[in-house]
Amino acid sequence: MPSNAATTRLVIVESPAKAKTISGYLGPGYVVEASFGHVRDLPRNAADVPAKYKGEPWARLGVDVDNGFHALYVVSPDRKQQINKLTKLAKEVDEIFLATDEDREGEAIAWHLVETLKPKVPVRRMVFHEITKPAIQAAVANPREIDRDLVDAQEARRILDRLYGYEVSPVLWKKVMPKLSAGRVQSVATRIVVERERQRMAFRTAEYWDILATLAVTNPGKGPRSFNATLVALNGDRIATGKDFEPTTGRVKPGAGVVHLDEGGARGLAARLAGRPFTVTRVEEKPYRRRPYAPFITSTLQQEAARKLRFSSQQTMRTAQRLYENGYITYMRTDSVNLSETAIAAARRQIVELYGERSVPPEPRRYTGKVKNAQEAHEAIRPAGDNFRTPGDVAKELSAEEFKLYELIWRRTIASQMTDAVGSSVSVRIRATTSGGEEADFGATGKTITDPGFLRAYVESSDDENAEAEDAERRLPNLVKDQPLTAEELAAQGHHTQPPARYTEASLVKALEELGIGRPSTYASIMQTIQDRGYVFKRGQAMIPSFLAFAVIGLMERHYPRLIDYDFTASMENELDEIAGGDHAAVDFLTAFYFGTTNGAGDQDIARSGGLKKLVTENLSDIDARSVNSIPLFTDDEGREVVVRVGRYGPYLQRRVPGEEQAPAAEGEEGASPGDRAPIPEGLAPDELTPEKVHELFLGGGGERKLGDDPSTGEPIVLKSGRFGPYVASGERKSSLLRSQSPDSLTLDEALKLLSLPRLIGVDPNGAEVYANNGRYGPYVKRGDEFRSLDSEEKMFTITLDEALALLAAPKTRQRRAAAPPLREMGVDPLTEKPLVIKDGRFGPYVTDGETNASLRRGQTPEALSIEEASEMLAEKRAKGPAPKKKAAAKKAPAKKATKATKATAAKAAKSTATKATKSTAAKATKATAAKAAKATKATRTAD
Repeated sequence: MPSNAATTRLVIVESPAKAKTISGYLGPGYVVEASFGHVRDLPRNAADVPAKYKGEPWARLGVDVDNGFHALYVVSPDRKQQINKLTKLAKEVDEIFLATDEDREGEAIAWHLVETLKPKVPVRRMVFHEITKPAIQAAVANPREIDRDLVDAQEARRILDRLYGYEVSPVLWKKVMPKLSAGRVQSVATRIVVERERQRMAFRTAEYWDILATLAVTNPGKGPRSFNATLVALNGDRIATGKDFEPTTGRVKPGAGVVHLDEGGARGLAARLAGRPFTVTRVEEKPYRRRPYAPFITSTLQQEAARKLRFSSQQTMRTAQRLYENGYITYMRTDSVNLSETAIAAARRQIVELYGERSVPPEPRRYTGKVKNAQEAHEAIRPAGDNFRTPGDVAKELSAEEFKLYELIWRRTIASQMTDAVGSSVSVRIRATTSGGEEADFGATGKTITDPGFLRAYVESSDDENAEAEDAERRLPNLVKDQPLTAEELAAQGHHTQPPARYTEASLVKALEELGIGRPSTYASIMQTIQDRGYVFKRGQAMIPSFLAFAVIGLMERHYPRLIDYDFTASMENELDEIAGGDHAAVDFLTAFYFGTTNGAGDQDIARSGGLKKLVTENLSDIDARSVNSIPLFTDDEGREVVVRVGRYGPYLQRRVPGEEQAPAAEGEEGASPGDRAPIPEGLAPDELTPEKVHELFLGGGGERKLGDDPSTGEPIVLKSGRFGPYVASGERKSSLLRSQSPDSLTLDEALKLLSLPRLIGVDPNGAEVYANNGRYGPYVKRGDEFRSLDSEEKMFTITLDEALALLAAPKTRQRRAAAPPLREMGVDPLTEKPLVIKDGRFGPYVTDGETNASLRRGQTPEALSIEEASEMLAEKRAKGPAPKKKAAAKKAPAKKATKATKATAAKAAKSTATKATKSTAAKATKATAAKAAKATKATRTAD
């Protein structure tokens, strides 16, 4: 590593945690500072646009589409103070090293830093894929220049996404709902989830039966005495299994040529086979061999962390980021499965130490990636360094989730260089004949692992939770052809076909990867974005599309199908890769996409349509909002069409007879009688709107539910949903549900208690009535204008008159609330060495070191926030500096008191002038006001 005592170098990285780690490796002569990620971006809104550009027609986009797609970049408001600090440091050093991540995003950040800081000293680009002392020293010793092709590719991607989002999103605002968003990848990801839900909605289950036989051998030897076999054929025809049924009808597929057993058929056949001899007709044994999996790339790490650790994609990447920045693993955004020679040697040495020489193959393993458009020239994700640290070595240094992820990465890396798992598999066929001559064939399979090889270190999980683990064995007795067997039990068993499984974050990432859509750096943000936008919600691990997603995707499919086409989206990734490789010009790509002129480049279908700009403006009038926001379900028994309407206040059900006139309605909000509408409970999945469920929701009109009749009045008691939540009603009486009550489980007795409120407790000695009731601020007792709160809802129904009077007699004092204890004590900040705690504040939880506070971001929870994340949040907040204080309004000077003469003179003058000027002044004022309003409206539209 070069060293010159007279030379000072500024090293700029992206995060404070990384800065602290690298600083310890470089020593004196180096100043290491963080940029806190991106320092510039396109304007987020009209307020971000500099004054000199506000009048430009392209200012809304932040991209001058008519001038070579020149981008307008502005320094993020929360980065200005840090930029000032970096600018000052840049003037005090002799050389600058840009040590941002080695991918397109990192390359772009490095370029933006140069453009923003405008340094007068030499600038070098240093790159590394792990933060270890040898890697950092090698990176300093071998810098390079900024790769403009990578920067151009990232800039083209950013501009492309801005054009897509800013041109398509307004269509959704006008035709579906305000504040929605569309995106080049997020819309495609949403489409994938919606299509899977449509398949589930169209699915019709089928029932089929077979027979499970428990068979025994007479002389088992060393093997097991009995085993299970399943009926597979009857009289030579295969028994139907789940794959033989059509998913949309539940019927056997035409031409399947299978025997479909129902319950009666299966039980009858089992009875006819009871006591009959069983004979082995075929035994096939084959060698079993399983190769290890390749080391992790970004997508496979997210998939396995979701399966094994139940981590979300965001949680996986946050944890991996901390492991990388603190020197435990290599760079975690990669689609390369390669391992360096150093890493292979380290893995092989460790395998010998832990599992013995027999577990290492003679030659190192090399892997070839299967990802479409793999681009990043990194290693796979592996433990950092030339000698891997075992999980035991780092256990005391890592948090619980960091340890789990590190162990997963370590095991996968080690296993990738171990020997194959080997053994044998056997397939057996057995036949029995009924007294009536029916030939029933049964099948069984077994697997024996003689050398587990890599399975000692790692077993991959499956998206199918019912799938058998790869290291599981199924041992069968030693069987030979014509061997007789005895049936100990014959059990008829029924099965139902299952709809296709919903996507999880892991399987959706896998689907995007297989389609060639998205990149390692974007998968986690895509998963989060489609949830934040309200297009997808999670139930456990399953990702369920909202009805809002159905409306948005329906609009896109009907009017902009190319924009959410899988091949088209993947082709854009290809073209961005060509730009990154220097084989294609970014401006040609963007021109083809936006204006439709190809010059031999770009998508031909988009070009023929005139490009994105023409596509979203000319066809806008063709989009019928009511149709877009209506999702047909089915026609009920009375011939009424049942649809889901996506309205301003959420989705609801509507039914109508085809051909009947209804008042038109914007966004489906009006136009049907209340009895023909019913709310859809929050969290109900689209495929759960079966005819039975829909009928239940329509019961009572608008989804009301009758709980029973009041025994004292005979009037029905009904549970309803109102503007302020659920309530019960009977005649003129109404009462909201208590906080502890749920509409789903409310009983008639509970409703009667609610309707007894306000409850007359009794009369005090002075004849004043005392009541118990429930109010806006909770339960209370009341006498006249006196109120006292109750400490529980149940006391409204049990408190006695004496207890109520004692409570009312006590002085009404406002006790200062004691300071609430912190939600969590985190430990010591690694940067400032101050204790960090998470507290609950007025606007939600926040982390503090006693001097600086930082609110938790959306998606962060006090339980899951790591100390590294908290430290970085506080460091970023400190970098912004204190919020500017608002200037106090200047006090007006007191008006001088007018004399009587002055007042009289002024009054006369006003009176003589007012009569003549009133009409003229009013007219002028009206025109001026209208002009100002029109001007303000125009400005607002331009800004938006």
